[in-house]
Amino acid sequence: MRNPLADKIVSIKPSGIRKFFDIVNEIEDAISLGVGEPDFDTPWHVRDEGIYSLERGRTFYTSNAGLKELKVEIARYIKRTQGISYNEDKEVIVTVGGSEAIDIALRAMINPGEQVLIPQPSYVSYEPCAILAGAEPVIIELKEENEFRLTAKELLDAVTDKTKVLILPFPNNPTGAIMEQKDLEAIAEVIIEKDIFVISDEIYAELTYKDKHVSIASLPGMQERCVLINGFSKAYAMTGWRLGYACAPAAIMEQMLKIHQFAIMCAPTTSQYAAVEALRNGDEDVAMMREAYNQRRKFLMHSFKEMGLSCFEPYGAFYVFPCIKEFGMTSEEFANRLLAEEKVAVVPGTAFGDCGEGFLRISYAYSLESLKTALEKIRDFITRLRS
Repeated sequence: MRNPLADKIVSIKPSGIRKFFDIVNEIEDAISLGVGEPDFDTPWHVRDEGIYSLERGRTFYTSNAGLKELKVEIARYIKRTQGISYNEDKEVIVTVGGSEAIDIALRAMINPGEQVLIPQPSYVSYEPCAILAGAEPVIIELKEENEFRLTAKELLDAVTDKTKVLILPFPNNPTGAIMEQKDLEAIAEVIIEKDIFVISDEIYAELTYKDKHVSIASLPGMQERCVLINGFSKAYAMTGWRLGYACAPAAIMEQMLKIHQFAIMCAPTTSQYAAVEALRNGDEDVAMMREAYNQRRKFLMHSFKEMGLSCFEPYGAFYVFPCIKEFGMTSEEFANRLLAEEKVAVVPGTAFGDCGEGFLRISYAYSLESLKTALEKIRDFITRLRS
């Protein structure tokens, strides 16, 4: 019988995060620090708006690009937080999470064989989505000594005549790294000089603990070269609502909308009504959650310092990326032994690219009580290793 499978799909590795979660689920009483999901419930006023929309019988399709009311609020939000003006009718689309936005942006922009630059360590979906779009993924290995930021030199060295798109994943999952305005200005010069485009994944934009997040789309000459992606999962604790958005020049958005239209139809209607409320009245909720994450971040950094575990200080998202090279084990070996011996689950750095070897991703989207218990177990584990 003919092989029913597509070679391109078979060649893609499953998510390293999901593989590890499957192992964790088989161990009773394990403490997981591996999930990239807020531990807060969606704020009640946002849930109430979703419930109200159901009670009003708002259970039908919205327009393909999204609820007009929501697109207006998205454009207003980007304007007041980043100073960027988007036309809600031609330059904004509501998607099923930020992940769909990444996928349709790549498919709308890439011709077969063109190159997509992907800084790593980074979110697991970028490389597979690039391959699915027919691109040649080119990995830029970010370095700990640069606090895992992308430098202009690294970008310039990676660009070729085939380069079309740079994915810019900051604030970063898994490292927690951020790009400050001076960093963005330096790489923007390269982007303009080399005539390439940017997909800027800013899903953690609201969760920064140093200076306010700056979008590369806000810099001179960059809005027309940029697809800005964000959503509601992380900042508003709405992961299960599956709602994201993208803002882009009208010519790019027109093609993104085609793909979204044929593959998805529209994002969930109930979620869209709830998201309107989140954007209008959710700033205090975001500030409260951000402060809680910041306290946990500081606790982890203090704990790592006490136990002598090397870790650069991250200022974004809700992850830390400690280095475990001193123990002479691979990231996966360390994570497997920690889980088996102490029942604490973390994610090997290699789940986010080969250059994540020697590191672990630890999420602090957990209560301080859970973090304290887990850190005590990690301390016991590395004390044994050192002895």
